[in-house]
Amino acid sequence: MMDKNMKMLGLIGGTSWHSTTEYYKLINQSVNEHFGDNTNPPLLLFNLNHALVRQYQAENNWEGIADLILDGANRLERGGAEAIIFCANTPHKVYEVVQKELSVPIIHIAYATAMAIQQQGIDKVCFIGTRFTMQEDFILERIALYGIEVLAPEEPSAIHELHRIIVEELTFGKVTAASKGFVLDTLQAMTDRGAKGIILGCTEFPLMISEQDVAVPIFNTTGIHANAAKNYILNID
Repeated sequence: MMDKNMKMLGLIGGTSWHSTTEYYKLINQSVNEHFGDNTNPPLLLFNLNHALVRQYQAENNWEGIADLILDGANRLERGGAEAIIFCANTPHKVYEVVQKELSVPIIHIAYATAMAIQQQGIDKVCFIGTRFTMQEDFILERIALYGIEVLAPEEPSAIHELHRIIVEELTFGKVTAASKGFVLDTLQAMTDRGAKGIILGCTEFPLMISEQDVAVPIFNTTGIHANAAKNYILNID
């Protein structure tokens, strides 16, 4: 029987499955550590068809993406989920559309990330992610609401290459030395402009970049979001 002291969480995964498995692993590990044994949390997972999501992104069909996510969220809610988490940054573009149709909360990745940055007393960071998260405000603006200045790449060529690395390499679990070098050079350019921390704003980037690669703190949105999920499950404020 489910431990009544834990809340049931629904995960919307599949974008990509590589980062989704990290969420699953991190949430389970942190709950195990909390209890000091192999107690596992009550989780439900709905796996999106990433190929269809990619198709809709190429068509700029965000209504279609919202429908896919809402269908999954509704299924999770009917299954008993008391909150929902999107296991990636980019799906938060349709957060408002999905949230207004649900009766349970969605744990937002940007708010969790902003609070983690605040806790370290950092007020200026840089951000890399998909072209949607770098060029639009659905993540960056929410972080800025916490009094944090966020730098993102501005050169179209850099934005294009970072996006390409994510969708053509990292979502397939592929890491190359050339691509890693490009990402590190991009990050260095922004830390040279005064960024005191780095937000890995695509949940695939931690597959490539770690604390050992850079000289400033990294804010791994996968780990931060998974920790927020753990806190929700365990009723930790």
